[in-house]
Amino acid sequence: MRITPCQAALAAAITLNLLFLLCSRLSPGGSPQCRGVPRGVPGGVPGVTVILRDSRDPEQDLEGTARSFSSLPGLPVLVVSEEAPYPPVTLPAGVTVLSLRPQPHRSAPRPELAVLTRHVALVPDGARAVPGLLRHMRDVLEATADGTVRVVAAAVGDVRPNCLDLEVDVKAWTARYSHQSDHKERNGHKSDHKSDHKERNGHKSDHNQQSDHNDHRSGHNDHQAVRCGALDGAPVVLLLRSRDLFSLPFPLSTPVVTSLSIQASLRGWRLLLLPDSFPLSPRPPSSPHSLWKSQTLREQQHRALMEEFGLKLEELPDGRRRWHGCAKDTPRCFGTVRSQTPEYLLAGRWTPPCCLQALRVTARHVLAELDSAGVRHWLEGGSLLGAVRLGDIIPWDYDVDVGLYLQDVPKCRWLAAVVTTGQPVEDPQGFFWEKASEGEFFRVHFSRTNRLHVDLWPFFPDGRGMMTKETWLGHGQDVEFPERFLQPLGSVLFAGLVAKAPNSPREFLEFKFGPGAVERPQYPNPGLRRLEQDLGTG
Repeated sequence: MRITPCQAALAAAITLNLLFLLCSRLSPGGSPQCRGVPRGVPGGVPGVTVILRDSRDPEQDLEGTARSFSSLPGLPVLVVSEEAPYPPVTLPAGVTVLSLRPQPHRSAPRPELAVLTRHVALVPDGARAVPGLLRHMRDVLEATADGTVRVVAAAVGDVRPNCLDLEVDVKAWTARYSHQSDHKERNGHKSDHKSDHKERNGHKSDHNQQSDHNDHRSGHNDHQAVRCGALDGAPVVLLLRSRDLFSLPFPLSTPVVTSLSIQASLRGWRLLLLPDSFPLSPRPPSSPHSLWKSQTLREQQHRALMEEFGLKLEELPDGRRRWHGCAKDTPRCFGTVRSQTPEYLLAGRWTPPCCLQALRVTARHVLAELDSAGVRHWLEGGSLLGAVRLGDIIPWDYDVDVGLYLQDVPKCRWLAAVVTTGQPVEDPQGFFWEKASEGEFFRVHFSRTNRLHVDLWPFFPDGRGMMTKETWLGHGQDVEFPERFLQPLGSVLFAGLVAKAPNSPREFLEFKFGPGAVERPQYPNPGLRRLEQDLGTG
């Protein structure tokens, strides 16, 4: 049976790991200095492994990039891909291809077993090697006193990437990027850079013993390095410790820089951007079709990464917002809500921001339709709570509740059509009006496909001065209330407009939810999940 280079590399890596494990078990004190394992370098040799992540771009320069870096003596180069690189490329001898796609007839992919060095460099397509620069990046990382710096970066080409701050709010499904002050980031850590220089000089003899690189003389001052939360706008080489890379849940997801930036932010890591750079290979001008294909591929990879990471909104440094989810033609981001507790709440998350935005759009549309038709209506339940507290939807709510007078239902053409035909109605803006299957009330969905909705509850006077309705769902606040709260109607700010509301909102809410309802927010079913668990206060 013919053994492929990939299988041979994996077999060798597994064998070495088993030998190291055996050595550690047999040696006294559990800290052996086994033959072949250098001192001070647990789990590998004191060098750098280059990983080229196949981008699947039809105009990739994978062969040229692999050839350039593999030409440096003693530098292992791995090409990592979901499957064999395509279009097919001729890779230099010694370059190993590792597949990430599991297959039932092979062992599970374990790319970390093929990395025997203490450090790994993630190199983008088109980069060209510079003798000694990877070693220099490694030395800077090891000499940096601030333990938060776990990644060292160097640009590829003449364009320097943007150095950004990044905050990832898992609970809000949001990544927030912002510009940072390079001056502050540089000057705030001068002592670290001086320490870097001192450490490098102190280990000069060790470096001279390495045969895998020539000396790197960039002429740059390391004081020009800046600490970043994320990088954007230009390709970069990223160098980090192998154990740090493979401790991440998504170590080789693409786009690589975005993926690592997000995972680093969640761990409090920083990226140190050096003034040095790698050359970018010149390429002939691309055809418009090729440019379109490349751009489409990058967008697809970015969307897939956001889906994988559970991020629905990116707030960009220039103030723009990039949404991932909740279009008219996509299903909503969560399933059926049970026990008043949506699935995301049990995971310690609040309503996805794209869902909140779709709810706002739907609510504004419905309230405008009711207003124009002369239907008496008001915000109900949790929606009124959100309006009084925030002027918006409660961050963990999953629908909008509106009460209306039953006798006014025929005034709204869409509700009248639903009552008359017994069938749902789609209005010209794509909102979907229907009678709820649970009882005598109505729902207006964001679209026929996306079932984010506004519930319309028809109330009527019972002749005793109370407002009642036909359907009760057993919620604590689902009770009759005095009609005096609606005579006359008041108003509140809600979701970007002035909405109709009971004339004494606070008193109305305390009548329904109990004293202190406005000041003491809680989840709808505290028995399943309490707000204090997610705020860290209980």
